[in-house]
Formats: sequence, structure tokens, C-alpha cells
Amino acid sequence: MSAKKKSRKRDEPTIQLRLYVAGQTTKSLGAFVNLKRICETHLAGRYRIEVIDLLKNPQLAAGDQILAVPTLVRRLPEPIKKIIGDLSNEERVLVGLDVVPVKAS
Repeated sequence: MSAKKKSRKRDEPTIQLRLYVAGQTTKSLGAFVNLKRICETHLAGRYRIEVIDLLKNPQLAAGDQILAVPTLVRRLPEPIKKIIGDLSNEERVLVGLDVVPVKAS
């Protein structure tokens, strides 16, 4: 039975996330910390985060149509989803990413 659980984990898709920020502001750093905590709690081993600093690469904003920062974009699995803000509301982030929360035992 545990072998089935392990194989199911491996078969689950990796969630590809992009966090768009503008420099190392309090809000940007907070968004990253919140995102990392949520991912470790609910997506351990099944996510990849790419941080894009628009102060260094402003041209990258056009690809995902970024209008505000910080913005989190779930690239995969499709459809693409976006969440704007510091990601402090865990429930809102999970709903926005279409992730089922891990139940505490």
C-alpha cells in the first residue's frame, strides 16, 4: 500500500510558480517567505519557484501581463492562475492556486 502512495506522489505534476517582485522590498520579501511556507506545508517536493525581479528585467512583465507586484503566477499545470499581493492569506493562496490543503492529523 505504501508503494502505491509513493508512486502516486511521483506521478503528481510539479507546480511551476513565478513570483514577480520589484526589488527587495518588505512586501516582496514577505510574499516570498509566505509562498515558501505555503509550498513547504502543502506541496512539499511538488513545486518550483522562480523569482523574477522586474527592476532587473522589466521586459519579463509583458510575457505574463504583470500589472502589479508582487504577483504570483502558476504556470503549470494549466490553466495559468495569478494572485496579486503579499500572499499572507494562506486560504486565498491555496484557492487561487487550486491546491487542496493538507489536513493536519
